[in-house]
Amino acid sequence: MAKKAAHVSVHIKETRGNVEKLIRKFIKKAKKVKVVEQVRNRQYYKKPSVKKEEKRRRAGRARQREQQKRLKAQQRRDRRK
Repeated sequence: MAKKAAHVSVHIKETRGNVEKLIRKFIKKAKKVKVVEQVRNRQYYKKPSVKKEEKRRRAGRARQREQQKRLKAQQRRDRRK
């Protein structure tokens, strides 16, 4: 399951010659495509069982965060009544 190569580019015309803006835009695009994260993940070999365990943990944390969001939203709605 190979991912496509991420091509991140920003042209100087997009930022009207502003170098700082160009760098910020490039960093945002690189984060969105997860270039740095991908490099870190490929830096060392991980056994498939370890990858699976990490994926399971991330999914669990995401579920917890989503549940907390729903709970807080419900509490806000209840306070209004």
